[in-house]
Amino acid sequence: MKRLTRYTKICSLLLAFTSVLFILSCQSGYYTEADYFKVPKIDAHVHISTTDASIQKYSLQENIKLITINVNSSRDVNQQRDTAIALIQKYPGSVYFLATFAFDTAVWNSSDWGQKTIAELEKNISGGAVGVKFWKNIGMTERDRAGNFVMVSNSRFDPVISFIEQKGLPLTGHLGEPKNCWMPVDSMTVNNDKSYFERHPEYHMYLHPEYPSYQEQLDARDSLLTKHPNLKFIGCHLGSEEWSVDELAKTLDRFPNMAVDLAARICHLQHQSAKNPEKVRDFLIKYQDRILYGTDIGYSGNRLDSSFYAGIQSTRLKDWNYFTGEMELKSRDVNSSFTGLNLPKQVVDKIFYLNAVKWYKLEVN
Repeated sequence: MKRLTRYTKICSLLLAFTSVLFILSCQSGYYTEADYFKVPKIDAHVHISTTDASIQKYSLQENIKLITINVNSSRDVNQQRDTAIALIQKYPGSVYFLATFAFDTAVWNSSDWGQKTIAELEKNISGGAVGVKFWKNIGMTERDRAGNFVMVSNSRFDPVISFIEQKGLPLTGHLGEPKNCWMPVDSMTVNNDKSYFERHPEYHMYLHPEYPSYQEQLDARDSLLTKHPNLKFIGCHLGSEEWSVDELAKTLDRFPNMAVDLAARICHLQHQSAKNPEKVRDFLIKYQDRILYGTDIGYSGNRLDSSFYAGIQSTRLKDWNYFTGEMELKSRDVNSSFTGLNLPKQVVDKIFYLNAVKWYKLEVN
Protein backbone atom coordinates (compact mmCIF):
# COMPACT_ATOMS: atom_id res chain seq x y z
CA MET A 1 0.00 0.00 0.00
CA LYS A 2 2.87 2.37 0.87
CA ARG A 3 4.54 1.53 -2.44
CA LEU A 4 1.35 2.37 -4.29
CA THR A 5 1.04 5.69 -2.46
CA ARG A 6 4.63 6.57 -3.26
CA TYR A 7 4.08 5.64 -6.90
CA THR A 8 0.97 7.80 -7.01
CA LYS A 9 2.89 10.79 -5.60
CA ILE A 10 5.67 10.33 -8.16
CA CYS A 11 3.14 10.20 -10.97
CA SER A 12 1.46 13.36 -9.66
CA LEU A 13 4.80 15.17 -9.50
CA LEU A 14 5.67 14.08 -13.04
CA LEU A 15 2.28 15.23 -14.27
CA ALA A 16 2.70 18.60 -12.56
CA PHE A 17 6.20 18.98 -13.99
CA THR A 18 4.94 18.13 -17.49
CA SER A 19 2.14 20.68 -17.10
CA VAL A 20 4.63 23.38 -16.16
CA LEU A 21 6.76 22.59 -19.21
CA PHE A 22 3.68 22.76 -21.41
CA ILE A 23 2.65 26.14 -19.98
CA LEU A 24 6.16 27.50 -20.42
CA SER A 25 6.25 26.31 -24.03
CA CYS A 26 2.97 28.08 -24.70
CA GLN A 27 4.32 31.28 -23.19
CA SER A 28 7.11 31.44 -25.75
CA GLY A 29 9.29 34.50 -26.07
CA TYR A 30 8.84 34.47 -29.85
CA TYR A 31 5.99 35.26 -32.21
CA THR A 32 4.71 33.07 -35.03
CA GLU A 33 2.81 33.83 -38.22
CA ALA A 34 -0.40 33.08 -36.32
CA ASP A 35 0.27 36.11 -34.09
CA TYR A 36 0.38 38.57 -36.99
CA PHE A 37 -3.21 39.79 -36.80
CA LYS A 38 -3.24 39.86 -32.98
CA VAL A 39 -0.20 42.07 -32.39
CA PRO A 40 -0.59 45.87 -32.68
CA LYS A 41 1.65 47.38 -35.35
CA ILE A 42 2.44 50.74 -36.94
CA ASP A 43 3.51 51.22 -40.54
CA ALA A 44 5.60 54.34 -39.95
CA HIS A 45 6.17 55.19 -43.60
CA VAL A 46 3.31 55.32 -46.09
CA HIS A 47 2.12 57.95 -48.56
CA ILE A 48 -1.64 58.53 -48.72
CA SER A 49 -2.77 61.19 -51.17
CA THR A 50 -6.54 60.84 -50.92
CA THR A 51 -9.25 61.31 -48.34
CA ASP A 52 -10.62 57.90 -49.30
CA ALA A 53 -9.98 55.88 -46.16
CA SER A 54 -9.98 52.38 -47.64
CA ILE A 55 -6.31 51.81 -46.89
CA GLN A 56 -6.88 52.68 -43.23
CA LYS A 57 -9.84 50.31 -42.98
CA TYR A 58 -7.88 47.42 -44.46
CA SER A 59 -4.87 48.20 -42.29
CA LEU A 60 -6.97 48.21 -39.13
CA GLN A 61 -8.10 44.69 -40.01
CA GLU A 62 -4.41 43.77 -39.77
CA ASN A 63 -4.08 45.68 -36.46
CA ILE A 64 -1.92 48.34 -38.14
CA LYS A 65 -1.93 52.10 -37.60
CA LEU A 66 -0.40 54.33 -40.28
CA ILE A 67 1.90 57.33 -40.49
CA THR A 68 1.48 59.07 -43.83
CA ILE A 69 4.42 61.21 -44.91
CA ASN A 70 4.07 64.32 -47.05
CA VAL A 71 6.87 65.07 -49.49
CA ASN A 72 7.90 68.05 -51.61
CA SER A 73 7.37 66.27 -54.91
CA SER A 74 5.12 67.26 -57.83
CA ARG A 75 2.00 67.42 -55.65
CA ASP A 76 1.13 70.68 -53.88
CA VAL A 77 2.26 70.54 -50.25
CA ASN A 78 -0.76 72.53 -49.03
CA GLN A 79 -3.08 70.02 -50.66
CA GLN A 80 -1.12 67.21 -49.01
CA ARG A 81 -1.51 68.95 -45.65
CA ASP A 82 -5.26 69.39 -46.05
CA THR A 83 -5.68 65.78 -47.14
CA ALA A 84 -3.72 64.50 -44.16
CA ILE A 85 -5.67 66.63 -41.68
CA ALA A 86 -8.94 65.33 -43.13
CA LEU A 87 -7.69 61.76 -42.71
CA ILE A 88 -6.66 62.10 -39.08
CA GLN A 89 -10.01 63.72 -38.33
CA LYS A 90 -11.79 60.76 -39.93
CA TYR A 91 -9.68 58.16 -38.17
CA PRO A 92 -8.21 59.72 -35.01
CA GLY A 93 -5.68 57.49 -33.30
CA SER A 94 -5.24 55.21 -36.29
CA VAL A 95 -3.52 57.50 -38.80
CA TYR A 96 -0.94 60.27 -38.26
CA PHE A 97 1.02 62.51 -40.63
CA LEU A 98 4.36 64.22 -41.16
CA ALA A 99 4.56 67.74 -42.54
CA THR A 100 6.84 69.00 -45.26
CA PHE A 101 7.48 72.36 -46.94
CA ALA A 102 7.70 73.65 -50.48
CA PHE A 103 11.22 74.47 -51.58
CA ASP A 104 11.11 77.38 -54.02
CA THR A 105 14.47 78.13 -55.59
CA ALA A 106 13.26 81.58 -56.65
CA VAL A 107 12.86 82.74 -53.05
CA TRP A 108 15.54 80.59 -51.41
CA ASN A 109 17.93 83.53 -51.04
CA SER A 110 15.30 85.98 -49.82
CA SER A 111 15.69 87.32 -46.27
CA ASP A 112 12.32 85.97 -45.17
CA TRP A 113 12.61 82.43 -46.59
CA GLY A 114 13.08 80.91 -43.13
CA GLN A 115 10.16 82.84 -41.62
CA LYS A 116 7.82 81.83 -44.42
CA THR A 117 8.83 78.19 -44.16
CA ILE A 118 8.34 78.19 -40.39
CA ALA A 119 4.88 79.76 -40.84
CA GLU A 120 4.05 77.01 -43.33
CA LEU A 121 5.13 74.33 -40.86
CA GLU A 122 3.14 75.98 -38.06
CA LYS A 123 -0.07 75.38 -40.03
CA ASN A 124 0.84 71.71 -40.34
CA ILE A 125 1.69 71.34 -36.68
CA SER A 126 -1.52 73.04 -35.55
CA GLY A 127 -3.31 70.54 -37.80
CA GLY A 128 -1.74 67.61 -35.97
CA ALA A 129 1.59 66.86 -37.69
CA VAL A 130 3.81 64.63 -35.53
CA GLY A 131 7.04 65.37 -37.40
CA VAL A 132 8.60 67.12 -40.40
CA LYS A 133 9.99 65.50 -43.53
CA PHE A 134 12.98 66.66 -45.57
CA TRP A 135 12.81 64.94 -48.94
CA LYS A 136 15.60 63.89 -51.29
CA ASN A 137 15.07 66.91 -53.56
CA ILE A 138 17.33 68.62 -51.00
CA GLY A 139 20.73 67.40 -52.14
CA MET A 140 19.56 65.64 -55.30
CA THR A 141 17.77 68.20 -57.50
CA GLU A 142 17.47 71.68 -55.96
CA ARG A 143 20.09 74.28 -56.95
CA ASP A 144 20.64 77.87 -56.00
CA ARG A 145 20.88 80.74 -58.49
CA ALA A 146 24.56 80.06 -59.00
CA GLY A 147 23.78 76.49 -60.04
CA ASN A 148 25.10 74.87 -56.84
CA PHE A 149 23.20 71.99 -55.31
CA VAL A 150 21.43 72.92 -52.08
CA MET A 151 22.49 70.43 -49.41
CA VAL A 152 20.75 69.80 -46.11
CA SER A 153 23.81 71.11 -44.26
CA ASN A 154 23.29 74.60 -45.71
CA SER A 155 23.20 77.13 -42.86
CA ARG A 156 20.03 78.73 -44.24
CA PHE A 157 18.14 75.66 -43.00
CA ASP A 158 19.37 76.16 -39.43
CA PRO A 159 16.49 78.39 -38.20
CA VAL A 160 13.95 75.90 -39.59
CA ILE A 161 15.77 72.96 -37.97
CA SER A 162 15.93 74.84 -34.67
CA PHE A 163 12.19 75.56 -34.88
CA ILE A 164 11.43 71.85 -35.39
CA GLU A 165 13.65 71.00 -32.43
CA GLN A 166 12.00 73.62 -30.20
CA LYS A 167 8.60 72.16 -31.06
CA GLY A 168 9.83 68.81 -29.77
CA LEU A 169 9.22 67.13 -33.12
CA PRO A 170 11.54 64.75 -34.94
CA LEU A 171 13.00 65.60 -38.32
CA THR A 172 12.58 62.70 -40.73
CA GLY A 173 14.97 62.73 -43.66
CA HIS A 174 15.11 60.94 -46.98
CA LEU A 175 18.56 62.20 -47.81
CA GLY A 176 20.37 60.60 -50.71
CA GLU A 177 19.46 57.26 -52.25
CA PRO A 178 20.59 53.62 -51.94
CA LYS A 179 24.30 53.25 -52.52
CA ASN A 180 23.35 51.19 -55.58
CA CYS A 181 22.24 54.44 -57.21
CA TRP A 182 25.91 55.35 -57.69
CA MET A 183 26.92 51.91 -59.01
CA PRO A 184 26.64 50.25 -62.45
CA VAL A 185 23.44 48.22 -62.79
CA ASP A 186 25.29 44.89 -63.00
CA SER A 187 27.04 45.68 -59.69
CA MET A 188 23.86 46.47 -57.75
CA THR A 189 23.01 44.19 -54.85
CA VAL A 190 19.20 43.82 -55.04
CA ASN A 191 16.93 43.28 -58.01
CA ASN A 192 14.40 46.03 -57.38
CA ASP A 193 17.18 48.63 -57.55
CA LYS A 194 18.45 47.08 -60.77
CA SER A 195 15.05 47.20 -62.46
CA TYR A 196 14.22 50.68 -61.17
CA PHE A 197 17.40 52.36 -62.33
CA GLU A 198 17.32 50.54 -65.65
CA ARG A 199 13.86 52.03 -66.23
CA HIS A 200 14.84 55.46 -64.90
CA PRO A 201 18.37 56.34 -66.06
CA GLU A 202 17.62 59.99 -65.27
CA TYR A 203 17.75 59.05 -61.56
CA HIS A 204 20.74 56.72 -61.87
CA MET A 205 23.54 58.81 -60.37
CA TYR A 206 26.25 56.54 -61.76
CA LEU A 207 25.36 58.07 -65.12
CA HIS A 208 25.44 61.62 -63.73
CA PRO A 209 28.82 62.22 -62.06
CA GLU A 210 28.15 65.98 -62.06
CA TYR A 211 25.63 65.43 -59.23
CA PRO A 212 26.67 65.15 -55.56
CA SER A 213 28.21 61.79 -54.71
CA TYR A 214 26.83 59.23 -52.29
CA GLN A 215 29.41 60.23 -49.69
CA GLU A 216 28.60 63.92 -50.11
CA GLN A 217 24.96 63.12 -49.27
CA LEU A 218 25.98 61.35 -46.05
CA ASP A 219 28.49 64.07 -45.17
CA ALA A 220 25.77 66.73 -45.49
CA ARG A 221 23.47 64.74 -43.19
CA ASP A 222 26.25 64.25 -40.64
CA SER A 223 27.09 67.94 -40.73
CA LEU A 224 23.44 68.75 -39.98
CA LEU A 225 23.33 66.34 -37.04
CA THR A 226 26.63 67.63 -35.68
CA LYS A 227 25.28 71.20 -35.71
CA HIS A 228 22.04 70.10 -34.00
CA PRO A 229 23.07 67.37 -31.51
CA ASN A 230 19.76 67.50 -29.60
CA LEU A 231 17.60 67.12 -32.70
CA LYS A 232 15.63 63.87 -32.91
CA PHE A 233 16.32 62.58 -36.40
CA ILE A 234 14.79 59.59 -38.18
CA GLY A 235 16.65 58.51 -41.29
CA CYS A 236 14.24 57.09 -43.84
CA HIS A 237 15.17 53.93 -45.70
CA LEU A 238 17.76 52.77 -43.15
CA GLY A 239 19.33 56.22 -43.30
CA SER A 240 20.58 55.53 -46.86
CA GLU A 241 23.11 53.14 -45.31
CA GLU A 242 21.01 50.12 -46.18
CA TRP A 243 23.94 48.30 -47.74
CA SER A 244 25.86 47.62 -44.51
CA VAL A 245 24.62 47.12 -40.96
CA ASP A 246 28.23 47.68 -39.85
CA GLU A 247 28.33 51.17 -41.37
CA LEU A 248 24.87 52.02 -40.09
CA ALA A 249 25.89 50.92 -36.60
CA LYS A 250 28.81 53.37 -36.69
CA THR A 251 26.43 56.19 -37.59
CA LEU A 252 23.95 55.29 -34.85
CA ASP A 253 26.79 55.16 -32.34
CA ARG A 254 27.98 58.58 -33.46
CA PHE A 255 24.51 60.17 -33.29
CA PRO A 256 22.57 58.86 -30.27
CA ASN A 257 19.46 60.91 -31.17
CA MET A 258 19.13 59.22 -34.55
CA ALA A 259 16.81 56.36 -35.48
CA VAL A 260 16.01 54.79 -38.86
CA ASP A 261 12.99 53.31 -40.57
CA LEU A 262 12.98 50.18 -42.73
CA ALA A 263 10.76 51.48 -45.54
CA ALA A 264 11.54 49.88 -48.91
CA ARG A 265 14.92 48.62 -47.68
CA ILE A 266 14.14 45.32 -45.94
CA CYS A 267 15.43 43.48 -49.00
CA HIS A 268 18.86 44.98 -48.29
CA LEU A 269 18.82 43.38 -44.85
CA GLN A 270 17.73 40.13 -46.46
CA HIS A 271 20.62 40.37 -48.92
CA GLN A 272 22.99 40.67 -45.97
CA SER A 273 21.15 37.90 -44.11
CA ALA A 274 21.83 35.49 -46.96
CA LYS A 275 25.54 35.87 -46.19
CA ASN A 276 25.55 36.45 -42.44
CA PRO A 277 22.18 36.20 -40.66
CA GLU A 278 23.75 36.39 -37.21
CA LYS A 279 25.27 39.80 -37.95
CA VAL A 280 21.93 41.24 -39.08
CA ARG A 281 20.11 39.71 -36.12
CA ASP A 282 22.69 41.03 -33.65
CA PHE A 283 22.41 44.51 -35.19
CA LEU A 284 18.61 44.58 -34.81
CA ILE A 285 18.81 43.39 -31.23
CA LYS A 286 21.53 45.89 -30.29
CA TYR A 287 19.67 48.84 -31.85
CA GLN A 288 16.17 47.58 -31.07
CA ASP A 289 15.12 50.97 -29.65
CA ARG A 290 16.03 52.87 -32.83
CA ILE A 291 14.44 50.99 -35.71
CA LEU A 292 10.90 51.63 -37.02
CA TYR A 293 8.94 49.37 -39.32
CA GLY A 294 7.69 50.95 -42.55
CA THR A 295 6.77 49.86 -46.07
CA ASP A 296 6.71 53.01 -48.28
CA ILE A 297 3.33 51.92 -49.66
CA GLY A 298 1.56 54.61 -51.67
CA TYR A 299 -2.19 55.00 -52.01
CA SER A 300 -4.02 57.56 -54.15
CA GLY A 301 -7.53 56.11 -54.01
CA ASN A 302 -7.41 54.71 -57.54
CA ARG A 303 -7.30 51.04 -56.50
CA LEU A 304 -10.46 49.63 -55.00
CA ASP A 305 -10.11 45.95 -55.93
CA SER A 306 -9.37 43.38 -53.25
CA SER A 307 -6.22 42.14 -55.03
CA PHE A 308 -4.50 45.47 -54.30
CA TYR A 309 -5.02 45.10 -50.57
CA ALA A 310 -4.20 41.41 -50.68
CA GLY A 311 -0.84 42.36 -52.20
CA ILE A 312 -0.16 44.87 -49.43
CA GLN A 313 -1.07 42.32 -46.78
CA SER A 314 1.16 39.74 -48.44
CA THR A 315 4.11 42.15 -48.34
CA ARG A 316 3.59 42.94 -44.68
CA LEU A 317 3.16 39.29 -43.74
CA LYS A 318 6.39 38.37 -45.53
CA ASP A 319 8.14 41.12 -43.57
CA TRP A 320 6.65 39.78 -40.34
CA ASN A 321 7.85 36.24 -41.09
CA TYR A 322 11.35 37.51 -41.86
CA PHE A 323 11.67 39.24 -38.50
CA THR A 324 9.82 36.68 -36.37
CA GLY A 325 10.33 33.26 -37.98
CA GLU A 326 13.30 31.01 -38.59
CA MET A 327 12.33 29.25 -41.81
CA GLU A 328 14.20 29.52 -45.08
CA LEU A 329 12.68 32.35 -47.15
CA LYS A 330 12.94 33.72 -50.67
CA SER A 331 12.33 37.12 -52.23
CA ARG A 332 12.20 38.23 -55.85
CA ASP A 333 14.47 41.12 -54.86
CA VAL A 334 17.23 38.89 -53.47
CA ASN A 335 18.96 36.22 -55.54
CA SER A 336 19.88 33.97 -52.61
CA SER A 337 17.57 32.38 -50.06
CA PHE A 338 17.84 33.54 -46.45
CA THR A 339 16.45 32.52 -43.08
CA GLY A 340 14.11 34.37 -40.76
CA LEU A 341 15.78 36.27 -37.94
CA ASN A 342 13.60 34.84 -35.12
CA LEU A 343 13.78 38.03 -33.08
CA PRO A 344 12.46 37.96 -29.50
CA LYS A 345 8.97 39.34 -28.89
CA GLN A 346 10.25 42.43 -27.07
CA VAL A 347 12.40 43.37 -30.08
CA VAL A 348 9.56 42.79 -32.55
CA ASP A 349 7.18 44.86 -30.41
CA LYS A 350 9.61 47.78 -30.49
CA ILE A 351 10.35 47.62 -34.21
CA PHE A 352 6.74 47.14 -35.27
CA TYR A 353 5.03 49.44 -32.76
CA LEU A 354 6.63 50.93 -29.68
CA ASN A 355 9.47 52.79 -31.39
CA ALA A 356 7.08 54.70 -33.64
CA VAL A 357 5.05 55.66 -30.57
CA LYS A 358 8.18 56.83 -28.75
CA TRP A 359 10.02 58.67 -31.54
CA TYR A 360 6.91 60.42 -32.89
CA LYS A 361 5.31 60.85 -29.44
CA LEU A 362 2.06 59.39 -30.69
CA GLU A 363 -1.12 59.48 -28.68
CA VAL A 364 -2.47 55.97 -29.14
CA ASN A 365 -5.61 54.33 -27.85
